[in-house]
Amino acid sequence: MRVLALDVGSKRIGVAISDPLGITAQGLPTIARSPDGREIEEIAAIVETYRCERVVVGLPRRTDGTCGPEATEVMDFIERLRERIDVPVIAWDERFTTVMAEKALLEADMSRKKRRRVIDKVSAVLILQSYLDSQKPGDQG
Repeated sequence: MRVLALDVGSKRIGVAISDPLGITAQGLPTIARSPDGREIEEIAAIVETYRCERVVVGLPRRTDGTCGPEATEVMDFIERLRERIDVPVIAWDERFTTVMAEKALLEADMSRKKRRRVIDKVSAVLILQSYLDSQKPGDQG
């Protein structure tokens, strides 16, 4: 079962795909946001190409769990995506994934310019891996 994950930002969308068994996450090229919403078509094409059974979209909640303006924008994006594709689209709590991605890239001693290019992809991988890990039977304590 392939799962696609998205880290939706204002300029770019980080993209990650699971392996066919739904165990590990790998990054795909990021998608640029556009005023005409063409990114929805690009995502639909990825879903079809990889035969994804669901899409997980990171929902940027505040540290207290509430939703701010960024989360509202992402929920609007999710609704547009649901209208276009025929697989479930799941909002997934992404609190701290960008911070974790930034920390990992800093520890890898990556330059600021390179970090900016890959941070969205790394965040999408972290979102997806978190989701995949939560789906493993017997891992819930």
